[in-house]
Amino acid sequence: MSGASIVVFDIGNVLIEWNPEAWFDRRIGPERRRAMFAEVDLHGMNDRVDLGEGFRDIIYATAEAHPAWRDEVRLWHDHWIELASPAIPRSVRLLRALRAKGVPVHALTNFGIDSFAVAQRHYDFLGEFDHAHVSGHMGVIKPDPAIFEMTERAAGASGATFLFADDRPDNVEAAAARGWRTHLFESPDGWAERLVAEGLLTEDEAL
Repeated sequence: MSGASIVVFDIGNVLIEWNPEAWFDRRIGPERRRAMFAEVDLHGMNDRVDLGEGFRDIIYATAEAHPAWRDEVRLWHDHWIELASPAIPRSVRLLRALRAKGVPVHALTNFGIDSFAVAQRHYDFLGEFDHAHVSGHMGVIKPDPAIFEMTERAAGASGATFLFADDRPDNVEAAAARGWRTHLFESPDGWAERLVAEGLLTEDEAL
């Protein structure tokens, strides 16, 4: 039986696919996409949104600062829900199976204030957490240790109480440094196996 009593999901690439490069490859072609990403720090731009700055404001300001790529950069905002898609169905089922058993389920995610609100309108399961710890509201992003400390304070728990799944090794390492139980998410199948191994779900419940 697991020592964990709170299961914490990252969202991007755990519950929702997040691969802007692949989306832009389809939209403008791989060669132009590589050139744009080399010239414009789009992930740095997105970090500013995730830290709580204005979703449209930051992206449109970045577009204006790079006029050669203005229209393409604006797509990050104007077609954002297409970038943050599709949902990962088995992960959603695992979230709901845990909640059906009464296991507290939290989110800990790098997400902007406005972009998370858009995502919640599009994906109903993002409203089903017992608590969503969203970086934009917290003013800090993973893997900063402060975000894990803030999550502990909000949950009134610490250490091995948490079982945390994230697709980025640096985030997993930062959580482990605080004593959290962790899982490097590589597929929903592996996450399901971990939840069964921890005794939080049966094999049937984790289908």
